[in-house]
Amino acid sequence: MQPDRSPALRVADRVRDAVAAGRPVLALESTILTHGLPRPRNLEVGLATEALVRDAGVEPATIGVVDGAAVVGLDEAEIERLCTAEGVVKASTRDLPVARAAGLDAGTTVAATAWLAHRAGIRVFSTGGLGGVHRGASDTFDESTDLPALAATPIVVVSAGVKSILDVGATLERLETLGITVLGFRTDRFPGFYVADSGFPVPARVESASEAAAVARGRDELGLASSVLVANPVAEADQLDPEVHTRVLAEALRAAEAAGVSGRDTTPFLLDFVQRATGGRSLEANLAVYRGNARLGAEIARELAG
Repeated sequence: MQPDRSPALRVADRVRDAVAAGRPVLALESTILTHGLPRPRNLEVGLATEALVRDAGVEPATIGVVDGAAVVGLDEAEIERLCTAEGVVKASTRDLPVARAAGLDAGTTVAATAWLAHRAGIRVFSTGGLGGVHRGASDTFDESTDLPALAATPIVVVSAGVKSILDVGATLERLETLGITVLGFRTDRFPGFYVADSGFPVPARVESASEAAAVARGRDELGLASSVLVANPVAEADQLDPEVHTRVLAEALRAAEAAGVSGRDTTPFLLDFVQRATGGRSLEANLAVYRGNARLGAEIARELAG
């Protein structure tokens, strides 16, 4: 797929040239920088992750919205702007038209990043944790746009499973219903973001980046339109202690209920609670997740380009 030339979508020349030449490119989201990490750590992580990907021989393409234009391949000044400016919003696919019309700056979610990356011809995207079905969704119908977006976007997504604050079992059921291929990377267990094992199995397993790339090629040969989700667990040495995780998560859920937090405010509330309750250890696990997924994404991008 050749990069889209819509005026609402600006693809950096270095990214466009790499895609046209068949060189490996890895998409990276910006919401982790704008809404997931504290300042100035967010800028340090954004630039360091791009450097990690370049060192692996892959062109990084961090994606975000600047002045209403979706940008695939933010430059350093644009990354700094999104990491430091006030009023930067969080944009999923439904929010992109609003950001465009209002000329907003925005960090893009998994759904928006995956779609924009695909429009630019990028085949692999690395993130931290995927959104999914929220607890109590049978009453609230609260489900992340990430899931239907990936069902309609033929890209490889590398993540550490879904955020453990979600209903992991229900999310796996929805992934199956939506026809999204799920692969455990060197694991038979679906990871839970902060922890390597969410308690649920994966339907298929791969042992290498080349095997993951082969599955993506098979998807393309069959003409299927959904993503391939590569579930890459955080290293056990870097994970949040599972017992601490279970206890703190239960406390966070009780606190959210007591505070009357609901809807789109639930995830940031819970993540902030977990970070404070663990003395920042969850943040370090989050960063280990992101680095590991960027490394694996770069490997898969090289395999697909090769």
